Amino acid sequence: MQRVAFCFDLDGTVIRGEILPHLARSIDLADEMQLLTTLTMQGVIPFEHSFRLRVKLLSEIPISTAQEIVSKLPLESNIIRFIQSHKNDSYLVTGNLDVWIKPLIERIGCECFSSEANYSGDRLLGIKSVMQKEHAVKSLRERYERIVAIGDGMNDAMMLQGADVAIAYGGFRSPVENLVRLAHYVVYNGSGLCHVLDTQ
Repeated sequence: MQRVAFCFDLDGTVIRGEILPHLARSIDLADEMQLLTTLTMQGVIPFEHSFRLRVKLLSEIPISTAQEIVSKLPLESNIIRFIQSHKNDSYLVTGNLDVWIKPLIERIGCECFSSEANYSGDRLLGIKSVMQKEHAVKSLRERYERIVAIGDGMNDAMMLQGADVAIAYGGFRSPVENLVRLAHYVVYNGSGLCHVLDTQ
């Protein structure tokens, strides 16, 4: 029997929303952050350039404050149930910073591939590395015969291209058109997604 890995995007998939705009509200930059995030998800701005800019804008937020905000974001309950019943083969793949999402990842309970921060105590100093999602798929190839990837934005495209089964997910917002073209399946709610995953 083939071993199957399930790779989930975090923002807009497992989380019902986007982390960075929520963080930006705490420093009155919500509208600006939402615009940058939307343009990035649509592929207008390259993810790494946009992410570095957005992190710079949010760097004044203490890490503990960011963690508190992120830990309160609503999760997609159907997807969480699937992940927790397949913990050993489920992976979160996100561009978000490890220090911001740490309590959330511990709560979900599966392995996570993420960008890495430079920090000192409660202060964010910058970015050590930006997660390239296709690298997560490549590293999992060593352990799995089959990889299923789920995402909603252009920064998920390379991850879906590298997977055996590509799923464009529209639970929080419609997946971008280019991702839909790459996908084997397009689903618009958590229960529908889990039904597809159960058939893999």
